[in-house]
Amino acid sequence: MLIQFNFKNFKSFRDEVSLDLSATKITEHEDHVVDIANDKLLKVAAIYGANASGKSNVYDAFDYMSYYVAESFKFGDEEEGRRKKRADYMKVTPFLFDDNSRNEETTFEVFYVDNSENTGKVYQYGFSLKEDEVVEEWLYSKAKTARNNYRTVFYRKKGEELEMNGFSKNHVENIKVSLNKESLIVSLGAKLRVAKLKKVRDWFLNNDTIDFGDPAENFFRSRVLPDGFVDRKEVQENVVKYFGSFDESIQDFEVEELPPEDEKDTSKSFVIDALHKKVGSQELASIPLKQESSGTLKMFALYPSLKDVLDNGGTLFIDELNARLHPLLVRNIILTFLSPEINTQNAQLIFTTHDIWQFSNELLRRDEIWMVNKNGDGVSELYSLAEFKDEDGNKVRRDEALAKNYLTGNYGAIPALKPMKMLTGRTADGE
Repeated sequence: MLIQFNFKNFKSFRDEVSLDLSATKITEHEDHVVDIANDKLLKVAAIYGANASGKSNVYDAFDYMSYYVAESFKFGDEEEGRRKKRADYMKVTPFLFDDNSRNEETTFEVFYVDNSENTGKVYQYGFSLKEDEVVEEWLYSKAKTARNNYRTVFYRKKGEELEMNGFSKNHVENIKVSLNKESLIVSLGAKLRVAKLKKVRDWFLNNDTIDFGDPAENFFRSRVLPDGFVDRKEVQENVVKYFGSFDESIQDFEVEELPPEDEKDTSKSFVIDALHKKVGSQELASIPLKQESSGTLKMFALYPSLKDVLDNGGTLFIDELNARLHPLLVRNIILTFLSPEINTQNAQLIFTTHDIWQFSNELLRRDEIWMVNKNGDGVSELYSLAEFKDEDGNKVRRDEALAKNYLTGNYGAIPALKPMKMLTGRTADGE
């Protein structure tokens, strides 16, 4: 489980911020709290904020860190690797509206519990990038029984000797020979099959990120089939049950494989029809799945990620969860993650949203509600409702009308609106 995600100098975030999933000492919804490795952790975090406040940049920061861990082993390679670099390398974006920060490094860091072998070991992993170079990278760990005694697994800093503890001599030499300035040790070490480093890389791969604010990703994901959907009827039946949790009109699916366009084409493509019950009859009528509503297609796109993370654990980070979905359906997804009976692997859901229906103390704890506010200098700030204080130093009470107070601006993170007089067609002087 993710304990904490920290980052600094990334896009609209100039200063270090922390998305902390450690439960605070507030008493509401105590059943939301998971006890693991001497930590009390939360399974849900909802992030609110005005348009252009930077809330999607929290998602982007986590997505970029995961991307760099997974892919950086190939950056900077010779010849063919250079072509890959041009195709795959995505340069980090610092805060650009400050002469100092635009020339400083960007930092990402996670604390997480790896309970894959029920050891409860806690890891602290992070790195700093400047332009196309890794300037620092670190990995520390501590046993479940330890208090705050982290031990150094490795530490790397530009211009200093690489420190690696508990690795074989061959592994250390291979990493030193193969490491270049663009690549992370964790990414390279996983490629070289160093078990300790592969385990860290795999933690990131076990998570998933979905950007429903990106039309291209929406289009792609709506056409990705769940594992086994084509040839296993039980998978299709489970998807029908999944749809039945919010819409019982879809009764079944028909899957037809299309013939290849030419003999050399080895790829497979399919036509999928959704079967609906006819009015006044037991017969079924079919329509192409792609003609279903955008909300239905979004739920179809969500199914593989929801199924995987709930079956195997991990963190699912979704940008714009509420887009094209009814608020009660969004609430049902949240309740699924909060349910100990369904979410037996303690999977976590982090999402950005404008859905005010979920801004409720009946559904979420104050430390599960996060806000992004952009100040007068254009710098985004991230804070939870549990840590927010008003101008008089008062904290948010558990019995407050949270949604109402949020919309009236009591907690910040809302748009500063002005009348749209420019749409009347009149000039500034009224002519």
